[in-house]
Amino acid sequence: MQDRDVYLRIWRELTDDKSMVFVAGPRQSGKTTLSKIISSRYANSVYFNWDIPEQRLELLENPSFFESVARRDPSTPLVVLDEVHKYRDWKNYLKGVYDQFGGQYHFLVCGSGRLDIYQRGGDSLAGRYLQFHLWPFTVAELGGRNRDHNLREFLERPLEVDMENRAALAEIWAGLSSFSGFPEPFLAGRSTAYRRWSRTYSRQLVREDIRDLSGVRSVRELETLYDLLPSKIGSPLSVPSLARDLKVSYNTVQSWLALLERFFLSFSIGPWTSRIARAIQKERKIYLWDAPRIKNEAARFENLVALELYRAVTAWTELGHGEFSLHFIKNKEQQEVDFLVANEGKPVVLVEAKLADEHPSTPLRKFQTMLNVPAVQLVQDGETYRLLGNPNDPGGQILVAPACQWLAGLP
Repeated sequence: MQDRDVYLRIWRELTDDKSMVFVAGPRQSGKTTLSKIISSRYANSVYFNWDIPEQRLELLENPSFFESVARRDPSTPLVVLDEVHKYRDWKNYLKGVYDQFGGQYHFLVCGSGRLDIYQRGGDSLAGRYLQFHLWPFTVAELGGRNRDHNLREFLERPLEVDMENRAALAEIWAGLSSFSGFPEPFLAGRSTAYRRWSRTYSRQLVREDIRDLSGVRSVRELETLYDLLPSKIGSPLSVPSLARDLKVSYNTVQSWLALLERFFLSFSIGPWTSRIARAIQKERKIYLWDAPRIKNEAARFENLVALELYRAVTAWTELGHGEFSLHFIKNKEQQEVDFLVANEGKPVVLVEAKLADEHPSTPLRKFQTMLNVPAVQLVQDGETYRLLGNPNDPGGQILVAPACQWLAGLP
């Protein structure tokens, strides 16, 4: 069993401040496993899953069913509520539970389908919970370095890279590229197992979860949209083009894309426009959680880098270190840098993903000069790194390094 230490640390920090913690994320990313690991650290715990009919009936008949938990000692019990957001009145239920029992229990609320925003009805839960996201495996998690989990050190010296454990990290990176970071196919480590899992996973989400929970009726067209996305990775997404291909309206495609994000089949990042003249301001870039679906090697490589960076900025924000965000930069002259990490509206570091080009790209040098921030160009392979000057900026430096080495150091 993978202990998911990165997320256990997040759990411990959040539960010190609030007795109710939400953990959201893609289906089959390991939320149930994580809840069991957390439960094992409590002397007293009870697990509830809305998808189990007997347990669902018990909650409806006795909302405070967890009071009957068998206790081993006087310590605070943990109550795990899995997929409870499928209950129509779940927000009011959790509000009542927190208000009545928040000082007597710890509550771990798990769910997919964007637990934080899925249902808009009911009383607000604001101020009653903290939330974090559990993502599929990343090289930063499995590599076990995480820069000693020191974000301040990373932000002060983002151009540092540790070249140790090259073979182990390269093997992890290859596994993520071939089998995805979802625990089941990654741990199986076989192409046949991955292909079976991937086909079943997307169909189940679209035909069951999305159809049943959102009411969308055009299931086949939505599946077709998802099948089209692997060929769109790496470039700003043209919604009008997709609408023409699918023969549906612009607004329909927009709503379907929002559904794919809500149910964690994809995620998108917006353009960075501040202080960039003639920047592209509307289009977004989209990425998949199931990266091996992408056949183009360069696009898949960029997608894997996006997953690592998205995991990092999400965790940093949820831990209260700042308001981190991930963007891309592209101007009307078609000059582009794949990623910009920002904090509270200020650029932190530029990141370019190139399969094999060890020479910093012209746009990377240009945008570094404009923004005056460190820049990194990540490549697929290599046993060394280079720290180069920027001819356009006497004080600027650009790190060129293997992706798995630099990304494994993300806090």
